[in-house]
Amino acid sequence: MAEKRDYYEVLGVDKNASAEDIKKAYRKCAMQYHPDRWVNGTEQEKKDAEEKFKEAAEAYDVLSNPDKKSRYDQFGHAGMGGAASDFSGFDISDIFSHFADVFGGAAGGGFSFGDLFGGGGGMGGGKRVRKGGNIRIKVKLTLEEVAKPTEKKVKINKYVACEHCHGTGAKDEHSKETCPTCKGRGQVVRQQRSMFGIIQQASVCPQCNGSGEIIKNPCPHCHGNGIVQGEEVIQLTIPAGVDNGMQLTVRGKGHAAANGGINGDLLVAIEVADHDVFERDGNNLYLNYYITFPQAALGSTVEIPTLNGKAKIKIAAGTQGGQVLRLQGKGLPELNSRNVGDLIVNVNVWTPKSLTREEKEMLEKLSTHENFVPKPGKNERSVFNRVRQFFRD
Repeated sequence: MAEKRDYYEVLGVDKNASAEDIKKAYRKCAMQYHPDRWVNGTEQEKKDAEEKFKEAAEAYDVLSNPDKKSRYDQFGHAGMGGAASDFSGFDISDIFSHFADVFGGAAGGGFSFGDLFGGGGGMGGGKRVRKGGNIRIKVKLTLEEVAKPTEKKVKINKYVACEHCHGTGAKDEHSKETCPTCKGRGQVVRQQRSMFGIIQQASVCPQCNGSGEIIKNPCPHCHGNGIVQGEEVIQLTIPAGVDNGMQLTVRGKGHAAANGGINGDLLVAIEVADHDVFERDGNNLYLNYYITFPQAALGSTVEIPTLNGKAKIKIAAGTQGGQVLRLQGKGLPELNSRNVGDLIVNVNVWTPKSLTREEKEMLEKLSTHENFVPKPGKNERSVFNRVRQFFRD
């Protein structure tokens, strides 16, 4: 499966774009990839346009909703879960109906290319929004750090906006002028006659690369690029409950874009180190804990380690090796949830590997007693029965 594109990149807007800007950007994408626009295209072009149309709908569904947008800004696609709507199975008319407010309340599904363009059939234009490159880093955490929100500082070498021209690439404010080819629109339009009438097709302006401006006198410090090599110390807030392989997205902390535009993102890959005591399975922790034979036979109260210190548990008299105990809420928190996993303790009875003569004589006497003859019950005859009973309980 192809990796999902960043929603802000899909709509061509900045992270700080207003709700109105996001709506306008989505309307523009819908106009560009509407099926009527591609009626004379190849089958592949029609298919690609439909996929991009639905991709834009999914992006707008998230970015137009304050709650979804907040989650996406903090965790990226990894934190959305089922929060983002899947429009892959929708018809185009269904999507128009779903977002009728964007198109002036036209909710009947009969929304045509002419409706989108006000009957003119012209292609919507606009300046190209550049985006800086993303940066990928790896952050290693302990289980103790995973158990709670964690702050990490990282130093990133990256492209930053030139401080002399403030990222414009121009020597001064008079060193830029409107592109004579596209007249500042960032796009050029070509007309073509067909059996359906005149079709207009827009493409990125070849002279200004979609910016709508050209630089007469470039900045001598960045040579007109608007960016230079630099570094930044970034404070990361990593939520509790993350797991190996998860990726968190920090918006706008990647490379700066040349000649202004949208900064790229910082993609943080999570790696959780193995623990000396616990094993992790999802949000549950597993602990192998050994007790002595007298503790197993007589019963005892023991202290076991947890991620947050110690916890006392009671070992019942007659405890058998392999018995499983569950401590609810002593595991790891679930990401973006109040749920907490459990600590599952596998009780093992320790058998001494060497004995003194006196210890041997004591055990030999005990071995002749009837109580020391194994008499397994129904649920003690196999590991399978014990595991099955554990999950039933």
